[in-house]
Amino acid sequence: LDGGVYEVNADMSNDLATCRYGRHASNLGGLIAAAIAGRSGIKAYIADPVIVDEMEPLARLSGWPAIERKSIFHALNQKAVARRYAGEIGRTYGEVNLVVAHMGGGISVGAHRGGRVIDVNNALDGDGPYSAERSGGLPLFSVMERCYAGTHTLEELQKSFVGRGGLAAYLGTSDAVAIGHRIAGGDDYARLILEGMAYQVAKEIGAAAAVLEGEVDAVILTGGLANDTRVTESVTRRVSFIAPVIVYPGEDELAALAETTARALAGLIPIKTYRKEQA
Repeated sequence: LDGGVYEVNADMSNDLATCRYGRHASNLGGLIAAAIAGRSGIKAYIADPVIVDEMEPLARLSGWPAIERKSIFHALNQKAVARRYAGEIGRTYGEVNLVVAHMGGGISVGAHRGGRVIDVNNALDGDGPYSAERSGGLPLFSVMERCYAGTHTLEELQKSFVGRGGLAAYLGTSDAVAIGHRIAGGDDYARLILEGMAYQVAKEIGAAAAVLEGEVDAVILTGGLANDTRVTESVTRRVSFIAPVIVYPGEDELAALAETTARALAGLIPIKTYRKEQA
């Protein structure tokens, strides 16, 4: 599914309602929009959903033919900050090469080239850095042993890895402010775990820079955890040799939705049709 604006139709509503691509709160967005729009007899739209897939064939290879790497990431915010940066330097999104790291409850790091995200870690299904609530990539055999130990159900393990993993698993909380207070109070273990997350983000940024063959105009750090200077300074220290590091703390996805859809309604960009077979 290419990035852009899509009208919410029956195919999309069905896929959202059945969680075809995974269970996440973002599935509710299109359904709620359609319900509200339906009352007034107007159309509903979404923009740059989490299943935007612009990955190149090389990026899909996992190392095992039965499993293909998937593109599930913070597409809306990643593309919004990429366009923002391009505009600030007087260029278009399609004219820049960027590595964008969205850091929040989940972390996704995307390689942007020519207005497309040609490679990105799957931020939902256990790929990439650990985050506030997700385990990220784990050693395969250790996960297999845990699965067959008979101590957890599949659902329990899924919740452990996505929702109770990462900072939450190590420190008992995903609250970055609370963790910051612990570090300020001398909690060296909390400092180590937060630094470990930043370390893994930096490694993922380095990998994305390799995808772009070193031709990177900027590295952008965004998302809720970009408000934490401990995290951004740690990442910046490790990746600033690649390209200038730009920090856009937080996320403004509602504004990005409104702005992108307004451009589509004004005829500046196309409104696309969602079909099951293309997704």
